[in-house]
Amino acid sequence: MKKILLLSFVACIAIAPAVKAQDNTLTKKEIKQGWKLLFDGTDLKGWHSWHKDAAAANWTVKDGQIQYDREHDRDGDDLLTDGVYENYELQLQWRITKGGNSGIIFDVQEDPKYSATYQTGAEMQVLDNIDADDNKKQNHLAGCLYDMIGDATVSKPVPVGEWNQVKLIQNKGQLTFWLNGIKTVDVKIGSPEWDAAIASSKFKDKYFVDFMKIQKGHIAVQKHPGSSGWKNIKIREIKD
Repeated sequence: MKKILLLSFVACIAIAPAVKAQDNTLTKKEIKQGWKLLFDGTDLKGWHSWHKDAAAANWTVKDGQIQYDREHDRDGDDLLTDGVYENYELQLQWRITKGGNSGIIFDVQEDPKYSATYQTGAEMQVLDNIDADDNKKQNHLAGCLYDMIGDATVSKPVPVGEWNQVKLIQNKGQLTFWLNGIKTVDVKIGSPEWDAAIASSKFKDKYFVDFMKIQKGHIAVQKHPGSSGWKNIKIREIKD
């Protein structure tokens, strides 16, 4: 009888659903591994709008997520981390409204001589692949290195309104993107593949003369058509 009860107990543990981690928190293991939260679910501390000291009105916190409010589109620009980062792993979740478009822009140089985050920083695309206007080019789809690398074979966002999972690693010039567990980009900055991608993109133009010249900078989430939501934003700097 004791053996039967023990087996039943073990079976119950095996089939019990895993406890979902609370949003915008770190486990003890993650803290030990060096992860840091970039958003705690309550406010925009640690973030500011482009060329501003604080977050503008188009960015709010609601229901434990950063939200881009398109109703206040003219009241602000892209949202940036206060900190600058060089070699790191970034993880976050995003969702978008129908027809929506946004992006994760990194290595942003916030100098007065630049007029936009994407003038210096590359972008991991955030998009409703089905209904967004910017869905005509393969390397403009969700999870792609915008206007450079990626296509529909690797771009597999979840349905609009659901949460997508991002992992982005930049380490000594190597860029690797994952969207929902699928690797979408793996390229070395300055490699022949990189140079060819630049040459066939808009980033070859003079306006982008300093594009990705420095592999260190702010991380931004983009103001763009459609509302977006962001949560569970965390970063682990790579020291070795």
